[in-house]
Amino acid sequence: MLPNIALERLNGNPENTHDYDGKVLLVVNVASACGFTPQYHELQALYDEFHSQGLEILGFPCNQFGGQEPGNAEQIQAFCNTKFGVTFPMFQKTDVNGLHTHPLFEYLKAAAPGLLGTEAIKWNFTKFLIDRNGLPVKRYASTTSPKNIGEDIKKLL
Repeated sequence: MLPNIALERLNGNPENTHDYDGKVLLVVNVASACGFTPQYHELQALYDEFHSQGLEILGFPCNQFGGQEPGNAEQIQAFCNTKFGVTFPMFQKTDVNGLHTHPLFEYLKAAAPGLLGTEAIKWNFTKFLIDRNGLPVKRYASTTSPKNIGEDIKKLL
């Protein structure tokens, strides 16, 4: 089960993972200047389609891969809203690897390792699908299009 981990929205409001108990979660490390940034459109489409049925998408900006998320919280929020119409929850810039890895990503990487059991996140737009009981179900590579995750989400809803 997903432990209770403190989170902070881009606007500074505190939350924690238990605020999302009973929801299907798709947790994604995102970036504004990445080749995969257009996935925001597909993530938003998933959110529009499944939010009313219990899906939450949690976006965590990350600047650890090629400096592709250089902006501050206000710039990130403005970019996501203006360019992609993002309405799903976005959180403060987060480290997903290394010494300062956010506790949520420490947990997810251990619970849903990548190819050949590796835990390190390889790039932005790595996705973790979590069921309503807080159990990580699957990890998706950056190259996996969000539109190809819809069937897996439907099964959990």
